[in-house]
Amino acid sequence: MGVAIETTVWEPNLTLFIFMFIVCFFSLTLFPHFSKNARINNNKSSSSSFDHSSPSPPSPFLRFHRHFLLLYSLASVMEGVWSVFGEFEFASKDQMLISLSFGYGAALLVGTFLGMLSDSIGHKKCCLMFCILHLFVGIWKRVSQHPGVLLASVCLSLATSLFSFSFESWVVTESEKMGHRRDTLGDTFWLMTFLESASLIGSQVLVNWLVGGNVGNGVASSSSAAIFLALVGVLCVGKGWKDTRQTAMMKDNSVSYAGIFSDKRIWLLGFAQACLHFSIAVFWILWAPTLVADGREVNLGLIYPCLLGARMLGSTVFPWLLSGLLSLRTEDCLFYVFVIMGLALSLVAYDYQEIGVLVMLFCLFHAGVGLAAPSLARLRTMHVPDDLRGGMMSISLAPANATILFLIIQRGYYGSIENSTMMAIAALGLFMAAACMHLLKRWGKQPYQNWHKS
Repeated sequence: MGVAIETTVWEPNLTLFIFMFIVCFFSLTLFPHFSKNARINNNKSSSSSFDHSSPSPPSPFLRFHRHFLLLYSLASVMEGVWSVFGEFEFASKDQMLISLSFGYGAALLVGTFLGMLSDSIGHKKCCLMFCILHLFVGIWKRVSQHPGVLLASVCLSLATSLFSFSFESWVVTESEKMGHRRDTLGDTFWLMTFLESASLIGSQVLVNWLVGGNVGNGVASSSSAAIFLALVGVLCVGKGWKDTRQTAMMKDNSVSYAGIFSDKRIWLLGFAQACLHFSIAVFWILWAPTLVADGREVNLGLIYPCLLGARMLGSTVFPWLLSGLLSLRTEDCLFYVFVIMGLALSLVAYDYQEIGVLVMLFCLFHAGVGLAAPSLARLRTMHVPDDLRGGMMSISLAPANATILFLIIQRGYYGSIENSTMMAIAALGLFMAAACMHLLKRWGKQPYQNWHKS
């Protein structure tokens, strides 16, 4: 007589989602009171997306700020639409490996220079390019019965490169043009991280609703949704945005990329950003194989929003630490965040652990991402010239893309590197990023204006 062995599928506890929702809700609800008090104490007036008490019409910057966040959320949904199907669109793991290689290769060879292009022609045109790339991929997959996976991978990789710097560079440049105080952009940065995570969750809900019970039809439906979203994005960018790139600025050669990269603070910021980008990329490549190792049954569809919820939670911590009652120095905060993130990945690399422990470590890592991303953006505002911000960000990601491409080739084609080794390298990079923050604090604050006018 055979013995029937029951298998259970591991799922995160519903209490975890409720906890994240409640904490994020109270953080968003209570923070405006404390931030308003902080501004009153400083005897300075500024506009914020949280200011609803005044019956007068919102200021031009406040209207722009809300429009920008809405458009950024739309762009985040476009980024998340294509990540739902995973391996379904690939005929084999070799095809997936080739697609990843081409994608990161395009990000390295072309994406590295898109930031400088954005600084030269204006961030509006690059944001339009982002929407057009998504529109092209959507039409290509909708029209063709056998769409080229490699072409789609290259286009989406370039779109992701544009997404990583164009929107942030544009909002900073526009804020400077409107005379908005630079030190109040912290609210914008953490709201961008928060809304990006929420939009990615929303994109998963949208696509899963479109899929229904038929995955094949769902792919076509998601392509139609991507086309619609991209068209809306093109209309919003083309109609509602002004190109802030001025002719005089384009002719001004007093500040060059050679000049900003001669500053050691720029090197530290760039390397820290590269380490964070590398660790995030390694995580998203390996998180699913790590959880399902040894044949374990896991509901990945519920764990994914759990991770993004942790990132939302981390982003809501940012204003309390840096702009609320605590008012910690950004470098100190990032130092401890990078150390904690590195320790979390180190434990994963050392031993796969139980699923519950792994998910807890993954959530801790993503909470750190939610806090680190706006913190680095805030430091860039302090040290990097606005008119060269996009180029600095895209160039700083080149070492990360090169390392990821190398590890993918070594792991996929030669099998000379294990998944745990890649995780350990990512953890080491985070520890090095923490060291960069320590050095940045030690060398003191010297904004770019000191040499900008020299």
